[in-house]
Amino acid sequence: MIIRLLAFAACCSARQPGTRLNTRATPNALHPRALPNAPDGYTPESLDCPSNRPVLRSGERLSSNETSWLDARRNKTRDPMRDLLRRINIPNFDAPAYITENERNQSALPNIGIAVSGGGYRALLNGAGAIAAFDSREDNGTEPGHLGGLLQSATYLSGLSGGGWLVGSIFMNNFTTVSGLMSDPSETVWDFEQSIFEGPDMGGIQLLDTSSYFSTIADQVSDKSDAGFNRSVTDYWGRALSFQLIIATDGGPSYTWSSIALADSFTQGDTPFPVLVADGRAPGESLISGNSTVYEFNPFELGTWDPTTYAFVPMEYLGSNFSGGTLARSESCVRGFDNAGFVMGTSSSLFNQFLLQADQTGLPEFALS
Repeated sequence: MIIRLLAFAACCSARQPGTRLNTRATPNALHPRALPNAPDGYTPESLDCPSNRPVLRSGERLSSNETSWLDARRNKTRDPMRDLLRRINIPNFDAPAYITENERNQSALPNIGIAVSGGGYRALLNGAGAIAAFDSREDNGTEPGHLGGLLQSATYLSGLSGGGWLVGSIFMNNFTTVSGLMSDPSETVWDFEQSIFEGPDMGGIQLLDTSSYFSTIADQVSDKSDAGFNRSVTDYWGRALSFQLIIATDGGPSYTWSSIALADSFTQGDTPFPVLVADGRAPGESLISGNSTVYEFNPFELGTWDPTTYAFVPMEYLGSNFSGGTLARSESCVRGFDNAGFVMGTSSSLFNQFLLQADQTGLPEFALS
């Protein structure tokens, strides 16, 4: 099944079931990505399965991994929430006292989710302004009347398309601040003045830089295909996005979405739970209906609460050959399929614009073919 975007308005809502960084010491510093854990770069690889072999699970409840993580996160949201509500000073409501009285009862406290809408680069930048305003690590974020701390009070942070690029870039760079991403001294990330059709400025002749850029992307995707995995335009689109969104050589081909779950800042509940969303459509289907199946990518799983599927697969083992919800003993476990750029690219359908405009960009001939 091919995945496309679902328009999802920016809002706050509660989710319903169906190497640690000292960011406070240097609040706007940009930290390089820490967990490039794919076994062979962009190419997925079949490996021996763990003793506890992965299985598909029903969507009747949250996963045990997410439930355990929630215990850690909700404990970390109380103090930021108390401080935020104290500064907002809602009339006739002693919010800090309410939180103090109910701090041992998580179900009585707000469960905040922030969602960033789709809309390409405009959505990314619009969402970035909001996230910066919500982040207590930003300069003056906790001044009177400001909303710094809402991000630290949130349990979930989701996005799709351009909003998903924002969420993915923040988490792929170790939950760095927006101002940190914007002021990257190496100018290798969020360099949106440089067209995605041209690639990053390597300091040489742009035509040669562009040729090298597309050659690198083509080689990475070809290696995936040579290993026996299907390739699509989303592979190329996701690789191109990675050069703009992930601070790593050649667009970080080894960075996986599931590696977020291994970061200390995430496991200890210091960050919200990132979710990218996408619509599903059958091959050959050109019109997306209003009741299309909505899928989510989170650090633990890919799946949906939609009754048409109502199941989740472990994110780390995407690409494995599950049958009847299990892996046959003869089957290996695939790792590295959940490339972070591929996930961000799957959540967006702007690659259609990419194809429509490709003949106008002066790309190398091999790239156009």
